[in-house]
Amino acid sequence: MRTDGRLPEETRPLKLTRDFTRYAQGSVLVEAGETRVICTAMAESRVPRHCMSANMGWVSAEYTMLPGANPDRRSLHGRPNGRTLEISRLIGRSLRAAVDLTQMPGITIWVDCSVVQADGGTRTASITGGFVALADAIARLRKDKKIKGDPLVQGLAAVSVGIVEGRLLVDLCSSEDKAAAVDMNVVMTHDGGFVELQGTAEGRAFTRQEHDKLIGMAAEAIEQIRGVQMAAISERLKSD
Repeated sequence: MRTDGRLPEETRPLKLTRDFTRYAQGSVLVEAGETRVICTAMAESRVPRHCMSANMGWVSAEYTMLPGANPDRRSLHGRPNGRTLEISRLIGRSLRAAVDLTQMPGITIWVDCSVVQADGGTRTASITGGFVALADAIARLRKDKKIKGDPLVQGLAAVSVGIVEGRLLVDLCSSEDKAAAVDMNVVMTHDGGFVELQGTAEGRAFTRQEHDKLIGMAAEAIEQIRGVQMAAISERLKSD
């Protein structure tokens, strides 16, 4: 058993609360154990220069850890650090894999992920919740006839896995993440395709067998996460 009583392959309880804020076209509060992230998706009628000539839209993301999200986080003053920028780019790359940008010409959807409370897995929670916020935003843009086609072509979710004291674990909390000899973030589509694998040996090199086992555990966990996401999206479809 782990520090919070879970089995090695068990994810933390995941809750997605849609329409968490009033003004965004899509907004989701993600609760993964003690981690809390607010994901909002808002559209604007302009795109980066490289999208103009290609007649396509864009999806971008920004990641922020709010003051007090963890014991060391105190201020938002100053420029984003390298970690924050790297996570923002990861979230943006991941979400673009779920969208056909040619079906939303002239529109950028910004997905902002604000960490309210951090207990590990904030980037994977941001991707998981960001996808649902993005799906909501696209649905409302289509309903308002601002998008003619359907840009959303694939579901998307993410989870962390790692090796802690010789044990292969899924969905690491903060204490496990700090003690991990191997830490990996896995982003997958709902049909089982890989969007991104970020794996690092912190204490020792890991074997091909361990790598494959971690990937298999992540795939099984993402299948469970997919169920929670689809249940949230189904609620939207019923309400619309």
